[in-house]
Amino acid sequence: MSQESSLAMKQKRTAPSRYGFAMFGTSIPINMFKSFAAIYYVDMLGLDMKKYSLIIFIYTFVDAIDNPVYGFLSDRTRTKWGRRRPWLLIGTPLLVLFFILFYNVPVFIQTEKGMLFIYMLLMYILTGTLDSLVNANYGALFPELFKGDDERAKVNGFRQICQLFAMAISIALTPMITGKIGYRLTSLIYGIVAVAVMMYCFWGCHESTEYIEESEKPGLFSSIWALVTNGKFWIFGFAGAFYSAAFSLVSQAVSFYVKYTLGLGGNMTTVMLAVVLVVAVIGILVWSRIVKKWSVMKVWRSGLLIMAVSFIPLFFINSLIPAIIAACFVGFGVGACLTTMDCIGAKIIDDDYAKHGIKREGIMSSLMGVMNRLNGLYVSLAFYVVSDQFGFISGDEPGSNPGMAARILLCVFPAAAMLLASLFGLFLKFPEMDKKDER
Repeated sequence: MSQESSLAMKQKRTAPSRYGFAMFGTSIPINMFKSFAAIYYVDMLGLDMKKYSLIIFIYTFVDAIDNPVYGFLSDRTRTKWGRRRPWLLIGTPLLVLFFILFYNVPVFIQTEKGMLFIYMLLMYILTGTLDSLVNANYGALFPELFKGDDERAKVNGFRQICQLFAMAISIALTPMITGKIGYRLTSLIYGIVAVAVMMYCFWGCHESTEYIEESEKPGLFSSIWALVTNGKFWIFGFAGAFYSAAFSLVSQAVSFYVKYTLGLGGNMTTVMLAVVLVVAVIGILVWSRIVKKWSVMKVWRSGLLIMAVSFIPLFFINSLIPAIIAACFVGFGVGACLTTMDCIGAKIIDDDYAKHGIKREGIMSSLMGVMNRLNGLYVSLAFYVVSDQFGFISGDEPGSNPGMAARILLCVFPAAAMLLASLFGLFLKFPEMDKKDER
């Protein structure tokens, strides 16, 4: 019996449902945080949209640094509870604390635009970096706890469904909920639910402590060098970054699109977002069956292309029903991407271990996360261009054509991002993962 098999037997098994349900907890605060930051600070509190784009721009570079650092520290951690769990149990309550503070701006700061900018910048960085800490460790558990494409696809499908249900609450229902009780109380409720779920789930995730005691501690620069010299990392990273940028813009721009382009109330934002998320859940169930016949790579590429095409008709739509129909196709493409992307990332990590013999899931996951989070540069650019070209300053000064500004933000920039993601996807090859397509 091999050493790895022996150690796997000693490792207490983690229930897939326990691991997957944690995604529900991690998604609730961060999706409200990122999806409604613009509408809350720009449209409601009157922060200049260009200053908002500057905050996103600054944080993108902070995020590029903190992700690999957290992954590196996690990989080198040695405790009787494992490498990841101590970071998760410490980082979770801090993440929730700063998320609540982000949406609870003191009144005296709200009335002073200079202080409002500083407050948002500080809270955005603290909330975002703690989210990086939690997700670097949570993501690193996935390739270690679950082996094989089929098992990973099944576990990841459940995990992504949990995420989408959380997004249905924290994105789709948030406009309706905040309309009744406000952002302050909403963030408090979401935070309490999130911390309870995450602490329960993370406590039940069991790593192989015998393995990490005997394994070599990875070096920071050697790990970075191994990844940046890996062509598959760059291709997958850029595809993921553009996909993440498109999804981020959708979640942030729908509120502007519904209000300024369709001329409807906040409840219709809930309807639009709910459609995308519900269809994405259905899509995961459908694509999870398709992936048994198609390869993971073919499903992933199909999802990227479906999303890219779906934004085109959305640009020309002027009423709710056609917009909902277009949103269904966006959601179906999202379902394919969510079903497969983590499996592809895990395969890159597996290949690295096979080549170098060093377990470094944390820093590998984090560096791939850095690529995804570079979407902040693209999102920042989108908001800056819209503000500059259409004179959209804030909710008090929306410019002469806010409807077209919202179209550009929701349709043109995401469509361009997904076309680029699709092109990168064509160049990523895993012969062993493509065998199903050859049968």
